[in-house]
Amino acid sequence: MTHDPRKSDRSVVPLKPSNKAGSPVAETVEGRDLAQGNTDQQNALRTQRRVGVPSALDRVRQLARKDRKAKFNNLFHHLTVDRLQRAFLALKRQASAGVDDVTWEQYRAALDAHIQDLHGRLHRGAYRAKPTRRTYIPKSDGGQRALGIASLEDKIVQRAVVEILNAIYESDFVGFSYGFRPGRGPHDALDALSTGIRRRKVNWVLDADIRAYFDSIDHDWLLKFVEHRIADKRMLRLIQKWLSAGTVEKGRWTKSTDGTPQGATVSPLLANIYLHYVFDLWARRWRDRCALGDVVLVRYADDLVAGFQHWGDAERFRRELSERFAKFALELHSEKTRLLRFGRLTALPRGNRVGQKGETFNFLGFTHISARSRVKGFLLIRRTQRQRLQAKLRDVKTELKLRRHLPIPVQGQWLRSVVAGHFAYFAVPTNFHALRCFRTQVERHWRRALQSRGQRDRTDWKRIHQLSEQWLPKPRILHPWPEARFDVRTRGKSPVR
Repeated sequence: MTHDPRKSDRSVVPLKPSNKAGSPVAETVEGRDLAQGNTDQQNALRTQRRVGVPSALDRVRQLARKDRKAKFNNLFHHLTVDRLQRAFLALKRQASAGVDDVTWEQYRAALDAHIQDLHGRLHRGAYRAKPTRRTYIPKSDGGQRALGIASLEDKIVQRAVVEILNAIYESDFVGFSYGFRPGRGPHDALDALSTGIRRRKVNWVLDADIRAYFDSIDHDWLLKFVEHRIADKRMLRLIQKWLSAGTVEKGRWTKSTDGTPQGATVSPLLANIYLHYVFDLWARRWRDRCALGDVVLVRYADDLVAGFQHWGDAERFRRELSERFAKFALELHSEKTRLLRFGRLTALPRGNRVGQKGETFNFLGFTHISARSRVKGFLLIRRTQRQRLQAKLRDVKTELKLRRHLPIPVQGQWLRSVVAGHFAYFAVPTNFHALRCFRTQVERHWRRALQSRGQRDRTDWKRIHQLSEQWLPKPRILHPWPEARFDVRTRGKSPVR
């Protein structure tokens, strides 16, 4: 008999953590009020004539918090003209066009008329979802990632629908889920993971990778999961239209039987809903009922990391997780999923210097290294992932070749934005060496680009250093220590000290 998670997972929503496992640092300490506050800010009306007026979604949000089993059967009327117009204005103006070949500027030329027409078609059932245009972008490992570019009107409607559904699901999603949620970003997930590894008894880390996750989502299961909370038939029909719209590649239409296209505005939310029922609720129940020791869980979209005190727990979790995924058309990538010895209680031999590598794992662009400091004892080092660093430098080198004949101030301004953007994400404590390496390599690529402008160019290192001092930001740590920021984010409510 096919397992129905609606019957098992719905009853497994423990509000109190297990006594034996302690309070999970990556979930309970986050608190529900944080997600709720973020949702309030996300859905607040921003038009001038509505300043101070409560959001129409407040009642939906309050009911979703109060009753976790409530079903919402009257959501479609929230797709108002104002909400559709705000969704349009929030789109990226330079984004690629979908199969309709309509750009942001073209749509804006007669915005009021277009939005009124779109609103009318939505509410009389005449709206038709268009297929997504399939394109590919390079991945850091040398492969290609398939993206689906939706038509402009599909982007507008999807963004408005996501705003509505977030009012419900932000009260449902668990604390250790961070990806594509209002007010949460990758550094929040990185902070929670680092804090959990340092403060809990973690000796083993499971670095899990789901094989082709966005392409493997089962449409039937996804709609069943959505129906747990959404009973509005028009809203469900709208989601079905997007799932079955298909893709267009090189002029050929392909039917979609499973998966949700990466790049579509609604895809991250649907992907979160799917893993919420397939993984999050199951993993929380497993941690509270089956684990013999501490367990730390962090999920950012389809990137999963779990820390364990005991090897037996880690091995059993991996085995049962694989079985769980198989029931819902998902599969752990055998080559990218690893169970490694890692953590505060994994003592390194005395005499090892700070930064000496043992087993490492990558998460959200950082390589995590377990090391020991003579002063602080255990030290979790995070360095820029080598593949990410090399890919970024290749992009800089390629772009500099195209810009080499531009005036030096123009090149300098562009490079300043590139280096500053890199530092804004990767300038975390213990990563100073990688920041300095990135800046040095940018200098070398810049020198070669200038020298290639002509045989008489005599740009030497002295000149490059002068240009670097003028244009390139110097490496410095911009982010606080993970535990400090984590405690601020959780407003001092973390029971783990």
